[in-house]
Amino acid sequence: MVSTPPPPPPAPEASAPAAPAAARSEHRFPCDQCGADYRFDAETGRLLCDHCGHAQEIAGAGPWDSPLAELDFDSALADSLPAQETEETRVLSCPNCGAQVEFDTNLHAAECPFCATPVVTDTGTHRHVKPRGLLPFALDERAAHKAMTDWLGTLWFAPGGLQDYARKGRRMQGIYVPYWTFDADTASRYRGERGTVYYETRSVVRDGKRETVRVAKVRWRPVTGRVARFFDDVLVLASTSLPRRFTDALEPWDLAALEPYRPEFLAGFRAEAYTVELRDGFARARTRMDRVIARDVRFDIGGDRQRIHDIDTQVSDVTFKHILLPVWVAAYAYRGKPYRFVVNGRTGLVQGERPWSAWKIAAAVLAGALAAGAVGYGIAINQGAF
Repeated sequence: MVSTPPPPPPAPEASAPAAPAAARSEHRFPCDQCGADYRFDAETGRLLCDHCGHAQEIAGAGPWDSPLAELDFDSALADSLPAQETEETRVLSCPNCGAQVEFDTNLHAAECPFCATPVVTDTGTHRHVKPRGLLPFALDERAAHKAMTDWLGTLWFAPGGLQDYARKGRRMQGIYVPYWTFDADTASRYRGERGTVYYETRSVVRDGKRETVRVAKVRWRPVTGRVARFFDDVLVLASTSLPRRFTDALEPWDLAALEPYRPEFLAGFRAEAYTVELRDGFARARTRMDRVIARDVRFDIGGDRQRIHDIDTQVSDVTFKHILLPVWVAAYAYRGKPYRFVVNGRTGLVQGERPWSAWKIAAAVLAGALAAGAVGYGIAINQGAF
């Protein structure tokens, strides 16, 4: 179990009040030449002005930067992180999928990029742990859109109208999706059994004949032991706006290429606020860790078969990071039904709702029936039935 220290006692009245959480200012990046806003260009990795074409390097960006520092998990649960590690951002909340997406201060109505629901709502703020790092977009919108339409083209029985609509439809949204990563030391004691396969010879009767066969048997003996493992960057989705089956299928992510967080990377993109809190995120990480530990235990038991009766795991030195990963999102409402597609902004992997065309399925069934009838008719003719 992870030990959680009790919250610190209240400060005496004479002490100064705690510093409030830092609020993220609205980041604007005016072009040095014309004053229009820069956007981050995924193809070149620089800030680019669409108005005059001027480009600017992102200062300090690159693999030579210092490693991303981890934050202490127990301190975060006790709400005792340094004030500079938290911030407030302005968000719009989708009433349909629950997404909380950051928006500019002058925007009061929009469409949810995750489910295409019109969002007209009072603005609110979201106080959260600051992102420590991110993976910048490596695919631009055109490349992501091509990956999506190519993927749709490989799907059997997909509605042709949806494919055409997606090809000609609106632009995709580039969203930085929130994740947690967790590091932890684990030490586990286990009880189980090791099975050794051996064979017995038996005489059996088959089809009236007596035969000798070998029958596999397992000899079990109890075992105990210990395993230990350090977990590094166990990745957990910190959002509920996209189905996990979609986001899990976008893995793996090249976390070794994480850049320290800089607002310049968000220029021209949206960032989603996390809706899975830190404690819940670690519970999901523990599920993934426990599966790996069980695999380690089976390997340590050895033998031909393994039975695990009990695993007692002690977890220590838990640290975490809040990071942002790039996803291109398309949400289409086609014939009254929403369809969502997501593209890994680094690799181009695509996932989404599986569309079906009732007409194509019916046509395929009819064609199959006609083909079967034709084959049967041909066989009947060859056999002289007609």
